[in-house]
Amino acid sequence: MSKSKQVNLIEGSILKSLVMLAMPIVASSFLGTVYNITDMAWIGMLGSKAVAGVGVGGMYIWLSQGLSSLARMGGQVHVAQEIGAGRRKEAGEYAKAALQLVTVFGILFASISILFTRELVAVFGLGNAQAETYAVSYTRITCGMILFSYLAVVLTGIYTAQGDSKTPLKANFIGLVTNMILDPVLILGLGPFPRLEVTGAAVATVVAQCIVMIVMILGIVKDKSGQNVLRGICLNKMTGKKYYGGVCRIGIPTAIQGSMYCMISMVLTKMVASFGADAVAVQRVGGQVEALSWNMADGFAAAINAFVAQNYGAGKMDRVRRGYRISFWAAAIWGSMIMLMFLVLPVQISHVFFYEEDVIRLAVDYLIILGFGEAFMCVELMTVGALSGLGKTKLCSVISILFTGSRIPLAILLSSSVLALNGIWWALTSTSVAKGIVFTLTFLAVAGRYKRKELV
Repeated sequence: MSKSKQVNLIEGSILKSLVMLAMPIVASSFLGTVYNITDMAWIGMLGSKAVAGVGVGGMYIWLSQGLSSLARMGGQVHVAQEIGAGRRKEAGEYAKAALQLVTVFGILFASISILFTRELVAVFGLGNAQAETYAVSYTRITCGMILFSYLAVVLTGIYTAQGDSKTPLKANFIGLVTNMILDPVLILGLGPFPRLEVTGAAVATVVAQCIVMIVMILGIVKDKSGQNVLRGICLNKMTGKKYYGGVCRIGIPTAIQGSMYCMISMVLTKMVASFGADAVAVQRVGGQVEALSWNMADGFAAAINAFVAQNYGAGKMDRVRRGYRISFWAAAIWGSMIMLMFLVLPVQISHVFFYEEDVIRLAVDYLIILGFGEAFMCVELMTVGALSGLGKTKLCSVISILFTGSRIPLAILLSSSVLALNGIWWALTSTSVAKGIVFTLTFLAVAGRYKRKELV
């Protein structure tokens, strides 16, 4: 990694710094969206039962991301704050602790997934033998090989904390191309390859994740400038307790928030499943399309997180506040554009993934209803990144769990009315609107209280 790849976040133009850091991250997020949509488009050719089966596996991958987010957020925030304060050696120790922790987490989760695959799938009660078979196959492979994804996630966070978002972009691009090639080949059995269907999709995903990880590791190996804090760290040796503790202190609230969010979504998915496998398929595909907003918002969140953390470490709170305002409008405008797309083109979007008319009607309702909350969701995710950069992960966790948890009683109430399945979608949208507003007001209040440098 050359020095030019690291953006100076604590000096110079705020807009330029944010744009230079955010654009590769946003591009990486877009690649992630294309990556997921590519999978769903090919799997959709196998029918709604295959989509529902992959959806179940995807829920467990999502659940497991709480573990990787613990290491990523704890590592990313501390690395950025230490760099901002001029302590690069300590930044390297935090990076090392994060990578060691996520390796342990990945091995543990993979072991549980392989040993108890059928029991995990049975939780959703799909009620269709073919859908359950697809779910078992997809879950066993993708969750059983989750370590590649875990390491890639944490490496991305550490690269971003240093102001280098170009290397993760390069890695994700190569992974996307690999996945786009392998998907049709392995799913449909093109040329000499056998038709593996959902199993092929899982294999393609794991191979692509492995390649992403390898490319980022090569970025460390090839670095000759000495600017990358990952250069020279020895992962087979323990570091100090304070580094593990620091990563966990910042990361655990984020992990709890992410895991609770997923568990709440799993409860909602079980409710959706009571309306049939087609409804689950719509939720799964709709979520992937909706990723156009939340993946992009995640990109803004990662950029503002590193920007806020470095400037907080350097004691430059005025830059923090101005950087947030710029990111707020970027997230709000993007979310509004996605909202308009969902409201104007729901039928056309649905036809990309589904071929059964009954399922298309369900998908159209999903897109229209969820569309109203897209701008608020983008602002929410970006603001969580900013607050986390200040070390306020506990506060983020409390707010998120409170409002996301309210989706369950609200969904029960609305789905038992004439709204039926659409009542669940309205529960999601209304809480997204509320979270967007509350998180924005919270950041403004928290940032306004800082009058001096106050390290986490």
